[in-house]
Amino acid sequence: MSSQGQILKDNLKKYSQDYRSRKDNIVLTNAVAKSGINAVAFNNEVLARMQHKFSEEIETLKVTNQKSSGRCWLFAALNMLRDDAAKKHKLEYFEFSQNYQAFWDKFEKSNYFLESIIDTLDEPLEGRLVTWLMQNVLGDGGQWDMFVNLVKKYGVVPKDAMPETHHSSNTGDMNRLLITMLRRKAMELRSSYENGTGIEEIRGKKDQMIGELYRFFCIFFGEPPDRFDYEYKDKDKTFHALRNVTPLEFYDQFVGIDLDEYVSIINAPTKDKPFGKTFTVRFLGNVVGGKDVMYYNTDIKTMKELAISQLKDNKPVWFGCDVGKMLDRDLGINDAELFRYDLALDMESKLTKSQRLDYRESCMTHAMVFQGVNLVGGVPNRWKVENSWGDEKGDKGYFIMSDSWFDEYMYQVVVHKKYLTPEIIAGLDQKPIELDPWDPMGSLAKPIF
Repeated sequence: MSSQGQILKDNLKKYSQDYRSRKDNIVLTNAVAKSGINAVAFNNEVLARMQHKFSEEIETLKVTNQKSSGRCWLFAALNMLRDDAAKKHKLEYFEFSQNYQAFWDKFEKSNYFLESIIDTLDEPLEGRLVTWLMQNVLGDGGQWDMFVNLVKKYGVVPKDAMPETHHSSNTGDMNRLLITMLRRKAMELRSSYENGTGIEEIRGKKDQMIGELYRFFCIFFGEPPDRFDYEYKDKDKTFHALRNVTPLEFYDQFVGIDLDEYVSIINAPTKDKPFGKTFTVRFLGNVVGGKDVMYYNTDIKTMKELAISQLKDNKPVWFGCDVGKMLDRDLGINDAELFRYDLALDMESKLTKSQRLDYRESCMTHAMVFQGVNLVGGVPNRWKVENSWGDEKGDKGYFIMSDSWFDEYMYQVVVHKKYLTPEIIAGLDQKPIELDPWDPMGSLAKPIF
């Protein structure tokens, strides 16, 4: 690298003099050292307008807790389904087994990864695509269509039928071991191919690997049930029992929602993603042969209108956002003006939503559920959010989102087709535009720690 751009000692002296010439810099430095930048930049005016009161609000259950795992997308989707199931069967409280869903997701993702390795055997190891695959082997995160694939193939079970384990709630150590194992298996498949082994024999090797992985997941999650009994009492104290049902039978009898009727609507206002078009992402999925991830891109106003229509019909809305931006975890508040870093640090850091996507400043990181919205003259100003971080944050685990934050950091809502406009319905028949796997809209919902 050229020495032309090096930092000179004379410049360092000038920077130091400039810093010390302003007394407020010393005060600010001491305040940040003592309390942290968020405490210094916190905008107290936000609290007055972020009240947990909503003109449209769904009766909800106690929040769930994903603990130290990235299963937010599974929790959010199962929470959305349980609302309907609890009302249908008059239950005071209910949870589906998130562990059951996580087992099959990890198992299917492992197969999906190894199939991706086979699909890219002719790609150079040092090329961008294979490098990306090796750096993004497998994680906890996921997308709505990936959840649909799991339910359609494996059904669901109540939490009692497959309870949490240590590693379903704390996935870090398991994931590290799994990623190492899968990278080694990728190396074995590519080495076999380089040594002249045919594709059929390579697939045979892969099938043996899948058997090893099944054992691995049973050790960490427990083995999923083929059949089970489910007994419960409803709010009227009436006893019910479903005997010897499969997970798919349980879904049909206990839930019965056609998940194919739901569509992912995104707001990605970048030049390469025109509104009114559908999109998919290469190498983004979990079940080989299952439904591809598909989005319909539209403007933020339309996205809000669709979500509000579903909420007004007393139906929750699964959504994906960049939760870590302008967030107070303890208060459970997302507001675009929650922290005034511009005032505290005398800095300009404003980017548009499209610029944040293009320059990788933002992407979807977390999935939750809308359970209400406050409308003033038909216009939303705040949204009720069901999170899956336990009941100690926010209002007993329920968060609140300002409408201005929605504009800037909301990327996806999932709505039933009956709420879509004729224009969107017609647009769903388009062949999706395929995005590269490293596109920001290829990010998977997972938590921040």
